[in-house]
Amino acid sequence: MNGTPPGGGTRADGEAGDPVGSRGSSARTGHPSADSSANPLQAPAASPTAAAPSPPATAPSWEDLVTTALLGTDRRAPAHVVPGRPAPVALLDAAAVATVRRRAGLRPARAARRPGPAPADPRPALPAPAARRLSVLLADRSGGAAGGRRGGSPDLMELLPQWLAAANAHGYAAPPQLLPALLDAARGRTDLRPAALAFAGPRALWLARLNPDWRFALRAAPGGGAALPDPADAEAVRRLWQEGLFAERAALLGALRVRTPGLGRDLLASTWATERAEDRLMFLDSLRTGLSDADEPFLEQALGDRSRNVRATAAELLSALPGSALAARMAVRASACVALDRTGSAPAIAVEAPLECDAAMERDGVVAAPPAGRGERSWWLGQLVEAAPLGIWPGRLGGRTPQEIVALPVADGWQGELHAAWCRAAVRQRDAGWSRALLGSPSAPEAGGPGAVSLAERAKLLAALDPAERAVWVAGFIATHGLSEAFQLLGVCAVPWAPPLGQAVVDALNIARDAGSYPWSFSGVMGLAERCLDPAEAVRLEGLLAVPDEREDAAPGAGGYWAEAFQRLVTTLRLRAAMTRELSPPAPATPPPGTPAHPPETPSPSREAAA
Repeated sequence: MNGTPPGGGTRADGEAGDPVGSRGSSARTGHPSADSSANPLQAPAASPTAAAPSPPATAPSWEDLVTTALLGTDRRAPAHVVPGRPAPVALLDAAAVATVRRRAGLRPARAARRPGPAPADPRPALPAPAARRLSVLLADRSGGAAGGRRGGSPDLMELLPQWLAAANAHGYAAPPQLLPALLDAARGRTDLRPAALAFAGPRALWLARLNPDWRFALRAAPGGGAALPDPADAEAVRRLWQEGLFAERAALLGALRVRTPGLGRDLLASTWATERAEDRLMFLDSLRTGLSDADEPFLEQALGDRSRNVRATAAELLSALPGSALAARMAVRASACVALDRTGSAPAIAVEAPLECDAAMERDGVVAAPPAGRGERSWWLGQLVEAAPLGIWPGRLGGRTPQEIVALPVADGWQGELHAAWCRAAVRQRDAGWSRALLGSPSAPEAGGPGAVSLAERAKLLAALDPAERAVWVAGFIATHGLSEAFQLLGVCAVPWAPPLGQAVVDALNIARDAGSYPWSFSGVMGLAERCLDPAEAVRLEGLLAVPDEREDAAPGAGGYWAEAFQRLVTTLRLRAAMTRELSPPAPATPPPGTPAHPPETPSPSREAAA
């Protein structure tokens, strides 16, 4: 504007809040309300006896007022200036009128319907000590101390996932007063959402419909939180499948595959031809749940789909069924490429990769174009062996066991490609025998067995073994190779770690401490140990809490840092033990000694009268 400051009760140009009184006062004292020569846009002052000016017929828009204020009234005069008003004052008056109009000119809306009551949660209430513990865990949002050094205090937020898993295992209901904090925590950490929403129960969806910040709960719930029809209600199921949104249909199909896989498959087949390609792919992926030989005819039909991704997914599902026709076709192709060579001094495996990828192979899911840096023939061979049933190889290779097969030499440098394909087949078919053979001994010098070529593949093979065997193998690996390469392998072990694995981890940490290195070199393993070690290991760890005598070649202060790290580990394990006790249901009260288990029945008056 031109520098005229806006006034409150009395403006800088001498005008008071009352327009009539101010003009009268100005006329009596002889002072003009403003200098008209200072602004050529200003209209002449009105006479004291003139009536109050009437507002313009057409009010300026809010956008025009804002533009004029930004440019300044000395560069752009406000529209519809009331005669006798300075340009800045007229602009402020117009803005005040527009503000009142915008605030008071709204039509009152209809009162919103009051939300219904929250649904009941039939699960048992959380014990009071556990509820207090949850409140403390949710209040600790710091996520640990800032920086690399965490001190000796446990990270409470990292214990929340384990607490939620234990609470869900007991089937407790979440305390209503803690639901907002629980949803806020799940909003900030996606890894918490499945367990947090399962613990929060139906009331989480009720709250999510009232607060946009918690809408993730609706997206995570089947069908966006909508109630799914009973599978026995055929009409409701059909109507939702034909008229529902994609999320509702996907949730319905997933629920049907859990309870009645055949009904879900038939429902998908009824509209398969009219579905979009991306929807067909998502729906087809849901058939992994409850996959059986009964799904083979539908999956065989999907092999002819016009979408390459749909064909590949159908082929992958069929290859997971060892008795399927596709698995048999792949077995014939793979057997033609791999055979036993007896011409040398010792038996070996001879490999002849396919010369072409024909249309039949592509229909069965073989991708013709290899990725960059891969040869075509080796690319095709790997796909054929991966999709072939592992049960064909003992008969094809002289009746040998999987351990004996993977120990055979492979001619012409094909061993890496052949064993990698067998690894993928063992993971896909979840074959424990082949996984065990391909892993080899954990103490082998190559630390991976004859078939594994990376830690990621070894971790996948371990997942096919039962938890006890998995823990023993990883413990042997740590005892031989230490903790530097064991992080991925520890991640697939069952929680809490079995005693052999826990002892191996503690022993390896003790060895690392004696070596004089800093503990944060093993921060990842220490973090896993805090969450996965059996709390009973706290007794063994108490002997490591003292600061050891530092060696001459040790890092400065390393002993104190290790004592601090072990103190945090022991404190966390004790806290986990307390959490387990708090979540355990209270034991029934035992009667005092000498009290009969069933007190004698007190006869009723009617019985006494009858006697």
